[in-house]
Amino acid sequence: MASLQGLFCDHPHSVGETYAQHMHSAAYFGTRMIAAGLCCCIHGIFPFLFVKTGSRTVAHLNEVMIRSRVRTARQGAFLEIGANI
Repeated sequence: MASLQGLFCDHPHSVGETYAQHMHSAAYFGTRMIAAGLCCCIHGIFPFLFVKTGSRTVAHLNEVMIRSRVRTARQGAFLEIGANI
């Protein structure tokens, strides 16, 4: 059976984050998705409101996620180089 620490830390470490960093990132993404979802629901009723909010939010969150992946990949490459020195 997996350790309790592993249950909480394996995934965050796999994406190059501590537990606290991952919790912050998830909260950031989640609150923005909820807000954008509410705007999309309102847009469905009132099509003249929040016309681009959903698509802009998705594009922004995608950009943030890609930047995070690039940063994590660079850190991983740096650690691999350091291991060979």
